[in-house]
Amino acid sequence: MSVPARAATVQITMQDLEIAPAAAAAKVGDTIEWVNKDIFAHTATARNGDWDVTLPPNKTVKLVLKKAGTIDYYCRFHPNMKARLTIAP
Repeated sequence: MSVPARAATVQITMQDLEIAPAAAAAKVGDTIEWVNKDIFAHTATARNGDWDVTLPPNKTVKLVLKKAGTIDYYCRFHPNMKARLTIAP
């Protein structure tokens, strides 16, 4: 008897103008949970245009991953904040 794969939640924190972890891995169907612990807004903006999520100060925003790939993303307000998400099919 096979057990269906369960979608996971991957938490990524934005704090002190850094994204941690800077490299994360997930699968299609998983949920990314960005947690902004700073007192100002950030974004998680995919360089390939797949998503552009705005994170208000001290808030958490979730996104369900729809397609596989290696996505570099950054904060539009603080372009030195960069990270990579590797999404398996």
